[in-house]
Amino acid sequence: MRDKELYAQILGIKSPWQVSRVELVLSAGEVTVHVEQEPDAKRSCPICARISPGYDSRPRRWRHLDTCQYKTILVADVPRVKCPEHGVVTVAVPWAEPGSGYTALFEALVIDWLQEASTAAVSRLMRLSWNAIDGMMQRAVKRGLSRREKQCVRQIGIDETAFKKRHDYVTIVSDQQAGTVLHVGSDRKKATLKAWYDDLTKRQRVAIESVSMDMWPAFINATLDSLPGAREKIAFDKFHVAKYLGAAVDKVRRQEHKALMAQGLEDLKGSKYDWLYNPANMTRQQKQRFKALRDSTLKTARAWAIKELAMSLWHYVSKTWARKAWEQWLSWAVRCRLDPIKAVAKTIKAHLWGILNAIVLKVSNGPAEGLNSRIKMLKVRSRGFRNKERFANAIYFHFGGLDLYPEGVVR
Repeated sequence: MRDKELYAQILGIKSPWQVSRVELVLSAGEVTVHVEQEPDAKRSCPICARISPGYDSRPRRWRHLDTCQYKTILVADVPRVKCPEHGVVTVAVPWAEPGSGYTALFEALVIDWLQEASTAAVSRLMRLSWNAIDGMMQRAVKRGLSRREKQCVRQIGIDETAFKKRHDYVTIVSDQQAGTVLHVGSDRKKATLKAWYDDLTKRQRVAIESVSMDMWPAFINATLDSLPGAREKIAFDKFHVAKYLGAAVDKVRRQEHKALMAQGLEDLKGSKYDWLYNPANMTRQQKQRFKALRDSTLKTARAWAIKELAMSLWHYVSKTWARKAWEQWLSWAVRCRLDPIKAVAKTIKAHLWGILNAIVLKVSNGPAEGLNSRIKMLKVRSRGFRNKERFANAIYFHFGGLDLYPEGVVR
């Protein structure tokens, strides 16, 4: 097979395009493939597909997949046509997307590599600049978001993840069932989340059955203002309640340990993680050591018992019975004379309606927290991001569930 026919087959070039010649420059380590349109080819507007008269042509170059160890470059004089409706426009070429300096197959390979390694690593591997690789990622995300259909998601999760230090966050809205990111907000303010809700259709808003989140007021208020029946859909899950109560138990322990040490007693010394550890995950030796502490008259033991009772109240099916159980727990918690526990009890009382929703809807923010952990790992692998736009772009690329490949490329 001749070289022109070989590259026509490899590149998938068909009429009205053809390979005119192939040049190998050993000293430069490059193969240049010249492509041209057939003289009698009919040219059409890439926007409306109307057959239009030729205007002129412009020389273009595209980087293609390497031929063995040689960099492969496509070169063509791409015609422009004068469309009666859209004016002078460049005709589409079958091997690359408009405006790209790389063939579709080359961009697809870069996308595959970016899903496995950092932008800097792919830049070194492909012998391209960091900006060139990042540009392909940006185009892939833009392509994927434009292809995303209007989805009616039933269960969503809302969480924030840190962009940088000093409380600089972005908001992550995710599909709890698919495990994909639906939206990345530039901060965690009410207006940002409400703007996303406002972009949803009425049908999409009605279709949402549950919204798992923490007790951040901006998320709560934006959801209450935007979703019909939001008061019955917002769910504050077990993870965040456990986090608040665990912190309260630890605060009680620290206060009591300080008081005991002043009396020369070391009852709580080295016990910090015993109170925070899940008893179900303890070894037999740990359980035996902890039993004496748990059964003691220490204030920390009482705080721990209050926390453990709260963690046992998530199995109810009926909201009525769940409410009665939690109200009994609140009665104990507010009378326990332990200020850290009383403070958490006050928070739980104010948000009890959302806790009851989480119990009866059987949803949690666990999937969103898991997604958040993967986003943090992405940030570590990338050594951070220059700005929030690049951060959001990377999140959509890796966790958006998008169709990222150029037109005609299937993986």
